[in-house]
Amino acid sequence: MFWTLKLASQLLDAPWPANKDELLDYAIRTGASEAVLQNLQELEEEDEIYETIEDVWPDYPRKDDFLFNEDEY
Repeated sequence: MFWTLKLASQLLDAPWPANKDELLDYAIRTGASEAVLQNLQELEEEDEIYETIEDVWPDYPRKDDFLFNEDEY
């Protein structure tokens, strides 16, 4: 399973929380790329509930991971 920001962004508006089947259904309905579908098919548990994209891709960068000063904007 290989995730990038571009691939993960295709799931940001998914109906969280969701299980594997619901995420696959959402990805198919929204025309997600084949790589996203393959990554979702490789998820381990069928019945596990994923609360956010971080549950699917633990290395998903959070706002804290970026080094910029919001006070400047």
